[in-house]
Amino acid sequence: MTTDRITVKDLLVEAKDVSELMVDLAYAGIFFGDDDIAREVLNLREELTWVVQNLRTMAMLAARSREDAQAMAGVLRMVAAMDKIGDAAEDIARVVLKELGIPPGLRDDLRHAEEVIARVRLREENALSGKSLEDAELPTETGMWVIAIRRDVSWVFGPEGNEVLRPGDIIFAQGPEEGVNLLRELAGAPPRSLGEPVSRTLTGLDRAVDVMVEMKNASEVAVGLAYSAVLLHDKGLAAEVGAIEDATDEMHHELERWVLRSVQEGAEPDDLRGLLHLGFASERIADAAQEMTRITETEEIPHPVIAEALAEADEIVVQATVMDDGAAAGRTLRALSLRTELGMEVLAVKRADRWTYRPRGSLTLQPGDRLIAIGPQDGVQDMEDLFGMRTYDEED
Repeated sequence: MTTDRITVKDLLVEAKDVSELMVDLAYAGIFFGDDDIAREVLNLREELTWVVQNLRTMAMLAARSREDAQAMAGVLRMVAAMDKIGDAAEDIARVVLKELGIPPGLRDDLRHAEEVIARVRLREENALSGKSLEDAELPTETGMWVIAIRRDVSWVFGPEGNEVLRPGDIIFAQGPEEGVNLLRELAGAPPRSLGEPVSRTLTGLDRAVDVMVEMKNASEVAVGLAYSAVLLHDKGLAAEVGAIEDATDEMHHELERWVLRSVQEGAEPDDLRGLLHLGFASERIADAAQEMTRITETEEIPHPVIAEALAEADEIVVQATVMDDGAAAGRTLRALSLRTELGMEVLAVKRADRWTYRPRGSLTLQPGDRLIAIGPQDGVQDMEDLFGMRTYDEED
């Protein structure tokens, strides 16, 4: 691959896409216990390394004065944070590949998530080859959204509806657990069996697992908010990221305490190594998210190329409060179908003084609940109508 026709903006977009996909796939590897998914993360790590090296080179070449160097400093900060996220995702993937010990309860807890990431290769006999994503209607048929496609060594991130599927394509899709085997059937792949959740008495290890899941959710939300904080130069969102980072620090300490207690209860230390590695990696992801938002601490607007790159995602953050007279009050997130109806994904819900990150669909909204969601601009007005109030501005 050469850099002759590639711009700083192109590379920033790719770094963002690759680092985010690495995190998604790394946790998916944990969920499925899948070495193939974990190896995809390592392949993407190589891709991210190439992108980061070229970004740093191009940024230095572009600095022909002190002013240029200061303008590019924000770009390099973003690059460093994305690289750090990639490192953490690689560490998570190696937990799977090195079999460091993943408690079965962790996979059971992850199954409660509303969405999972799936990886499937189009076999010779399949029902998708030659169809565009629009014609395949995978969200309707399976509930799964295609977030990336790998063809040999090339990647298509955030593919559009006119992207035509080909034999041998490896599809990465996001959606409900029950949609995974529906997608695999269309791709000509055998079904995947996860087994039944294990029922047991609550132990220190179970407590540790619960904390680990909360850390995972919090770190993912921190990254999503950080990109929006930088794009909008929003100090309020940056402060939310900082609060999440502080919370993950506390959760990491709590995780270590429960792991030590589980050893006292008779758990094998070797079975807990993976849990500690995951906790450390999740904390690093939240740290990297906060590092990105440092750009918003100054009054100077970041280099325009950063905003141009982040705007490629075509998503914005919406913050809303459930009002007494709003249609959302008393309804569950699942019943509201925000993802399918409005394209909005709820990242967090605050009730009283406690945040719930990546809330489950069974959560019933109450008046006064504050939500943070991410999605397309055209979904904002519908959110306002549904919740009974307008979005926050920076002074709120």
